[in-house]
Formats: sequence, structure tokens, C-alpha cells
Amino acid sequence: MRTSFAHKLAERPRFSRKFWAVLLTFLGCLGFFLFQGGKLAFMLFVIISILSIYLLLGQWSGIKRTQGVRTLNNIEFGSTLEAGSSLAVTIQLQIPGFWPMPYIFVKDRLYHKSGRELTFEVTVVPDWRRRAEWEFKTPAMRRGHYFFGRTECVTEDIFGLFEHKGTLELPQSVSVLPLTVPIREWQQFHHMMKGTNHHSSTTQAVRETTQINGVREYIYGDRISRIHWNATAKTGTWKSKEFERESLPKSYLVLDRSAKAYTDDEFELAVSAAASLFQYGSHRGLSFGMVSSGADDVFFEPRPGQSQQNAVQQHLIDVEADGFYSIRQVLREKIQHLVPGSFITLISPVFGESMLQLLLWLKQQQMNPCHLWILQDASSKESWIKQLQSRGITGYAIQSLSELPAQLGGR
Repeated sequence: MRTSFAHKLAERPRFSRKFWAVLLTFLGCLGFFLFQGGKLAFMLFVIISILSIYLLLGQWSGIKRTQGVRTLNNIEFGSTLEAGSSLAVTIQLQIPGFWPMPYIFVKDRLYHKSGRELTFEVTVVPDWRRRAEWEFKTPAMRRGHYFFGRTECVTEDIFGLFEHKGTLELPQSVSVLPLTVPIREWQQFHHMMKGTNHHSSTTQAVRETTQINGVREYIYGDRISRIHWNATAKTGTWKSKEFERESLPKSYLVLDRSAKAYTDDEFELAVSAAASLFQYGSHRGLSFGMVSSGADDVFFEPRPGQSQQNAVQQHLIDVEADGFYSIRQVLREKIQHLVPGSFITLISPVFGESMLQLLLWLKQQQMNPCHLWILQDASSKESWIKQLQSRGITGYAIQSLSELPAQLGGR
């Protein structure tokens, strides 16, 4: 019984010193009016009573019942942005009640999945209908998943004595995709395809079979014979037939996720390069697979279609350089899943004898390796690329994402 009584006493709200100061002032004026009397005591008592009532009514200011809406203004379909973009946010508030508010202090928080926090603060003045609106833009956002936390609203009385708080639950999330760059041509990939498919002049025009594989959106320039009239009639929008393509060698992107190999900026470049290559393959109807081993072990078989592209995109949003094993150890474990004759692109900052031995070992396994080198030291660029070329291996060195299209052979 004593324990529960003490616990109840501990749960009672403790009044601040400002509250006791106002209460003592009111009691002092009341005593002065009762025992001294007179016009001065009466006027002083009336003034303090009015002020005390005003301060007391602040508990029912309506700030705790604030309603609001958060609008994300410049996001694409599915609440996605590309890395480096800013998010424009509008918050509209409606405060019930009638207690006068000189201003409202609003704080909004945006959390990254890794735990990083962005805080946005502003002071707004509500209009006569007790409405307020706040617009702000985030700084350039990095790759990853973000979600909004509680929105805090704080107001004070006109004397700044008492603070009243309210919170809004406006759950929303945003996905920031890796930064990509459009790739027009990948010459070495095309040459490899010509070698294994002599009848194909370019991977942009891989020959199609007569087997219908599905239905896709109509693309301007499609022949009338390709239009799928039944699907067009059912949906009300133009649809075209999608035909299966002739089988091509498997193609894999291997993303090095060794924690010891990267700095933060270098890993972001590696992820952006991988995303750009997948985007290149998706736009040309090519099938790319992926090997990505770190804290999680992810393996994507080469498959055509938008679902594969979306799955890889979701993986690349959260992927980190958190691997304990080198890319050599990862590939030795995965080699049984790779089909001989496959085209394998290693995206890694590692170079030198260890990387050369790995690439030669892949050739011994009847693979077609390629090294996309995330360049750290420009002084060794020429020597490493020439060393690869002397062994019949193609290599590309990039220090920024903008260099990738030119390195792959596009104009």
C-alpha cells in the first residue's frame, strides 16, 4: 500500500516555479484586497485576476488537439527521389479553440533508416482562423529510405511565462534512389554479343522470336502489326505485343561491398555506376543479374522485365559497404551459380595483383570478366588499364559518375 501510494504521488505533475510565482502573486493581491481594501487594492486584484484567468485558460489553448496535413510536393510516383535532389514539403496546421496565440513554433523531423536525423524548425503566426502554413526544402538527400517522425507544435502566452505543446502524427516515407547517368552505348558489351551471336549487329536490336511474351505500353514508332488490339480495347490505352528475344549470354554485375575497400563517397559512386548499368540494360531489354554480398547476401539471376529492375533498385537504395569478405572470396562461393560464358563486370576500387589474379581465374572458369575500377589514385590509372589490356581483359577507370558514359564508349 505504501509503495503504491508513493508511486501515485510520483506520477502527479509537478508545477513549475512560474506557476507558484503566479499563484503567490494572486494570493498576495487577494490578501491585500481583503485586509487593506480601497480602490488601489481592488484594481490590482481585478488586473491580476484577469491575467491569472488568461494564463489558466492557456491549458485549453487547443495546441494539443492541433490537426495538420503534410504534403510532399516534388516526389515522383511511389514517393521516390533521385539522390542529390531536394524534397519540398508543405505543412498545413489548424488549431481548434479561441485562446489567442502570438506565434507557433513548429519542428519537423526526417529520419534516415541508418539513424541519421534531419531537423527543420520555424516560427509561424496563425491567421484569424487559427490556420498556419509552412513550406520548406530539405538539403540534397543521400541514397536511402527516409521517414518523418512526430511534428511538434509549441506556443506560449503573450508574456512568455508558460509553454504549451502539441504533437502531430503524420507518418510518411520517402525512398531516395541512387544517382544515375544515361548510358548511350557500351561498346565492349556489344562486341562480346557480336562474338557470341554473329547474326546480331547490336544489342539494341537483339532479334526477337515469334513467341509472344506479354503486353507492354505502346512506344511511338511501333508497327501496326505489333499492336495488341484486345488489350488496347480492354484498357483504353495503346498496347503493343512483347516478343521473347533470342537467348544471349548471361550478364552479371558484381558489386564489391568490402568495408575495407571504400570511403563513403567511393561506395556511393560504385552503387550509382551499378544502378546506371542496370538502367542501361532495362532500357534496351537486356537481362542483367547481380552479385552483392555484405551483411546480407543478395544474388539476382538475370531476368528481363520491370520487376527485376524494381527489385534491384530496392536493393541498391539500402545497400552499404558492410562486407567482411573480399570480392575474391565472394566470387569463389558464387562461381557455381554463374553460367560459363557469362559476361561479368566487377565494380570495385581494388586493383593490383590480387584483382589481376581474380580476373584471370574468372577467364579460366570460361567467363568474360571486365573491371569497372572506382579510381582512387589517378597516378596509377594508365598502368593498371594497360596491364589489363595486355592480358586481354577490358577495364574502365572512373573518378566521377559523369565519366561513365564516355568510358563505356558513348558519345
